[in-house]
Amino acid sequence: MPKPTEITLKTLTGKAVTPYLSELAALRIEVFRDWPYIYDGNPAYEEKYLQTYVEAERSAVVVAFAGNQVIGAATCLPLTAEPAHVQLPFMANGLDPRDCFYFGESVLRKEYRGRGIGVGFFEAREAHAQSFNIYKTTAFCAVQRPDEHPLRPADFVPLDAFWGKRGYTKQPQLQCKMSWTDRDETEQSEKTLTFWTKNL
Repeated sequence: MPKPTEITLKTLTGKAVTPYLSELAALRIEVFRDWPYIYDGNPAYEEKYLQTYVEAERSAVVVAFAGNQVIGAATCLPLTAEPAHVQLPFMANGLDPRDCFYFGESVLRKEYRGRGIGVGFFEAREAHAQSFNIYKTTAFCAVQRPDEHPLRPADFVPLDAFWGKRGYTKQPQLQCKMSWTDRDETEQSEKTLTFWTKNL
């Protein structure tokens, strides 16, 4: 009987991310096509977007491998490296973006979910943020979709309980807008995303 493939997580920074850009771009497109992001992505845009994590100071990508195969990834960088519209909700609520480390996204192939890899993504990114000894909080944001949306799966289970177990609290007053094209759209539309935060 063959041994199960070993799952490993590696925190990559700077140019160490570059060899994996095309695989990470394909993974983002694959995972984000599903609810709730229902994102119609393209590889060229994704690779350009991911280049941020090669170039941004203090950024990192935690990559999950099954053997040598990339099966998941989670990104992080200082909130100050994000565009102004992502920082603005914090400033509007009297919070200094310089105090926060931002978690961009976490993507994992369906067949590898439920094995603790998502927990590992959070632990690795929090450890990376703490290594600088200057950040007070970590944060991520999640898209808000109406319950009656026609593409919402009947069996969809929100990740709120999972995030809560990781120590994150939903902050309804912290919201930002992002635009992308849904699978059932012909052009980009604006979406509302709500932040979740945790004190380091």
